Amino acid sequence: MHRDPARPRVAVISYLNTVPLVWGLENGPRRHPFRLDYCLPAEGADRVQSGQSDIGLLPIIEMARQGLACCPGTGIACDGPVRSILLISKVPPSEIRTLAVDRGSRTSVMLARVILSRKYSAHPSLTVCEPVLDQMLADHDAALIIGDPALHLDPASLPFLTLDLGQEWKELTGLPMVFAVWCGPKPFITPANSQHFLDSLSYGERHIATIVAGESAQRHLPPSLVHTYLTHHIRYRLGENEYRGMRAYLDFAAALEPALEVK
Repeated sequence: MHRDPARPRVAVISYLNTVPLVWGLENGPRRHPFRLDYCLPAEGADRVQSGQSDIGLLPIIEMARQGLACCPGTGIACDGPVRSILLISKVPPSEIRTLAVDRGSRTSVMLARVILSRKYSAHPSLTVCEPVLDQMLADHDAALIIGDPALHLDPASLPFLTLDLGQEWKELTGLPMVFAVWCGPKPFITPANSQHFLDSLSYGERHIATIVAGESAQRHLPPSLVHTYLTHHIRYRLGENEYRGMRAYLDFAAALEPALEVK
């Protein structure tokens, strides 16, 4: 497969929280510096691994597993409640033995494992399911739902214990949690490509009202929820504290998955 560092093929995640990151790539004055392919987080990781895509907004667990380089300064993170990664349980966390997981994000699945292990001494078996809460809980103690499906749930109205894994991570470590970064093989992680991603985010931040109006209508979510989510729950600028949180997460993940090579 011919791979062109001058115009990489980029795997873009189709969740709401990615929209500000890619807004400038699609709508800005310097739009279309890359060829964009939309997919789920786990699919993006497979695309980069297979060479179908050159760069992806990938779960950080996949960055470590594949030994990829990352573009500095931007990604998807939180520093407290994230709202879109919910562990919903019929039993106390320490009693969770079976966990149905959303297939969408490998970082979130590992985060659930880390939190349940370190904070609640629970080591459930995992089953990959479609993100339909009733079906997930029919045969499992708990369910992990992420992304847009989680935003369509109202945690306060659910008749189950609901843990926000962003908040759980903050309580466990005192650090932000980084979920995804732009990453790929080193030849594609150039200063110019990294700047494209930073410029795209800056453009998205300047057009947040337009993003909220369009995405709330398209995804059938209240505008107030979309605005709060994109401007309060999600952090797109990564600094030293975020990278400290990322390193802590990868260290914890490596303890659960000894074959994981953290680079």
